[in-house]
Amino acid sequence: MSVERNRQLARRKRQLRIRRKVQGTAQRPRLCVTKTAQHMYAQVIDDTAGHTLIAASTREGNVSDEQGRTATVQAAKKVGETIGRRAVEQGISDVVFDRAGWPYHGRVKAVADGAREGGLSL
Repeated sequence: MSVERNRQLARRKRQLRIRRKVQGTAQRPRLCVTKTAQHMYAQVIDDTAGHTLIAASTREGNVSDEQGRTATVQAAKKVGETIGRRAVEQGISDVVFDRAGWPYHGRVKAVADGAREGGLSL
């Protein structure tokens, strides 16, 4: 088995371990963060109903850094601020944070900090 495949399996195990403990409800939905090499994605999810309530990503035109790059900490922070602002507009103030198996630093931490600045309580 290749090293890359082992890393993917280890992340998937972490993701499932976290998901067993973190559940989103209608009163306190789950803020799930996903990252790729080029983009950051954030969703506010109600797991009991199985619906995505709010979403934001760096693929939106207004959420990139000053140079137009999307794989930066600044762009990730803007995604967090956007998702926080949209959630407050919908009446959501508390969420549980789901890092989806990614380490809590860099771009993942920037999304969480941006969401806090946008008005969410994590």
